[in-house]
Amino acid sequence: MTSRTRHTSILPGFGPSLGYTLFYLSIIVLIPLSALVFKTSSLTWQQFVEVVTHPRVLASYQVTFGAALAAATVNAVFGLLTAWVLVRYRFPGRKLVDALVDLPFALPTAVAGITLATIYSPNGWVGRWLEPLGIKVAFTPLGIMLAMVFIGLPFVVRTVQPVIEEIDTELEEAAVCLGAGRLQTLVRVILPLLLPSLLTGFALSFARAVGEYGSIIFIAGNMPMISEITPLLIITKLEQFDYTGATAIASVMLLISFLMLLVINLLQKWSRRYAD
Repeated sequence: MTSRTRHTSILPGFGPSLGYTLFYLSIIVLIPLSALVFKTSSLTWQQFVEVVTHPRVLASYQVTFGAALAAATVNAVFGLLTAWVLVRYRFPGRKLVDALVDLPFALPTAVAGITLATIYSPNGWVGRWLEPLGIKVAFTPLGIMLAMVFIGLPFVVRTVQPVIEEIDTELEEAAVCLGAGRLQTLVRVILPLLLPSLLTGFALSFARAVGEYGSIIFIAGNMPMISEITPLLIITKLEQFDYTGATAIASVMLLISFLMLLVINLLQKWSRRYAD
């Protein structure tokens, strides 16, 4: 006679859990997004195309997505380096540095924007040294990228850091014993293990940068066709009571962000197969 082991769980069964999940996602995600699409559908196709392809709107796409992509790339490199140093090395002030990584999470975005604009303005602490070199940060697209780097760095560090902690140093020692150099060990042993988490951090940093508003408007300059981000353009249209125009631009941003995240997720899937 065999006895059946009864599995107990503090959570309800699959049916109620799935129902709660779908209800929560509907309230938080699906209903707001569907309202965005329904509002946009009040425009004809020609009107929609005219709104989303206006030269000012196209320029804002270029600034927003271009700066977000550049910022996410910078964060992927230096976020990986920061996480590696925090995990593999012990030095005075390590815990303080580790805590400072989370500062963009806790700091209000408006405070971050004002601080960056003050520091990197032509008469700021850092800007005064860059100005004679012909490098202008504040009120330029470079300042937008800087703000995006600031708010996106923790996503890469906190995503990669646990994976680095799980990598056994014996793998690196074995590679060295087999004659691999430092670069070969990094490329063939370490990076394949870190690639899925690194791509995840890159995607999170990119998504955060695309939707950022508060920390950017103070340092961007907000000049149409030059340093105007798409979220600011949406706010401008809302202030002008052009709700359909605002939702149309927001729908395009949503579609582009979704497609880019889909590509990154496919790359993650491929990298996991490669690592295995």
